[in-house]
Amino acid sequence: MKKNELFKLLDSVVEENDTVSSKKYDRVLLIDGLNLFFRNFAMMNIVNSQGAHVGGLGGFMRSLGSLIQQIQPTSVFVVFDGIGSSTNRKNLLPEYKSGRNLTRITNWEVFEDLEDEDDAKISQIVRIAHYLKCLPVKTVAIDKAEADDIIAYYSDILPKAHGSKVFIVSSDKDFIQLVNDDVIVYRPIEKEYYTRDTVKEKFGVLADNFILYKILLGDNSDKVAGVKGLGEKGLLKKFPELAIEVLTLDDIFRIAEEKHKEHVVYARVAFERERLEQNYRIMNLKKPLLDDGDKEFLTAFAESDNLALNSEAFLRFYHDDGLGHLIKNVEFWIKDTFKVLNSFK
Repeated sequence: MKKNELFKLLDSVVEENDTVSSKKYDRVLLIDGLNLFFRNFAMMNIVNSQGAHVGGLGGFMRSLGSLIQQIQPTSVFVVFDGIGSSTNRKNLLPEYKSGRNLTRITNWEVFEDLEDEDDAKISQIVRIAHYLKCLPVKTVAIDKAEADDIIAYYSDILPKAHGSKVFIVSSDKDFIQLVNDDVIVYRPIEKEYYTRDTVKEKFGVLADNFILYKILLGDNSDKVAGVKGLGEKGLLKKFPELAIEVLTLDDIFRIAEEKHKEHVVYARVAFERERLEQNYRIMNLKKPLLDDGDKEFLTAFAESDNLALNSEAFLRFYHDDGLGHLIKNVEFWIKDTFKVLNSFK
């Protein structure tokens, strides 16, 4: 779904509720904080007058404003990974996310070495937290929990409790499995909004079956192996049912066992049942890896009031960090973008 189609969707939502003023849970924006930061950090090689890299920081704030202006949410959550966020999944799969970007440097022209770059990332992420405390948005992280799980939990409970329309912002394909009538995923790299129709068009499978698509193909970036010999094109040839009816993982195993003599791929799926079931537990965001205490905290946090908009503190940080003209007319931008968020009750 492109931007103009999104505007039509938002207009239809407004028309349906034109006799009722918007409430704070009507359109909820859930942002994968680190994903948005790292994308800006890599793309915006900007240094301030003191020679410090500020591209990730300034780009993050500018992107946040742009997303709010596009989606017109009534509530905004910026979600980060907590300390030890991968622990739960590493307990299931020790190699989960292992070796990710250990020696990779984003820009040799700006940073002397990997340590210098890592220091810049950390300092800018900490500074983003300071800025967000000045804005009427909710910022959340939980120790030993990934942002994926928190976002998945909110995308489930908010539509059920408040009839919310939820917009998830991340370039991570894992979130596509959450797409339904109430949940839309925006992928900034493509600048496209994923609805049920978009998922079917892009991947050839029903949105409800995208988790099975991921399990069978695997995820190299997370070091989760798929089924050997099964690629994107071959997947739909072997399991055409993924395009026409909602399946469970047990359905996949049943099909594989019935056809195990027809092709080696079916035999592998049936033989690797235990490993694929483990992949399902790791990758299935519809059952987020959160304990009851985490869920209780997140539910209460969602119900809490927004912080007050503190334009003066935001501007002080902005000028201290030497962000200059990265955001045009920043004083007006702050009020025009964020002030409305505290008007929804």
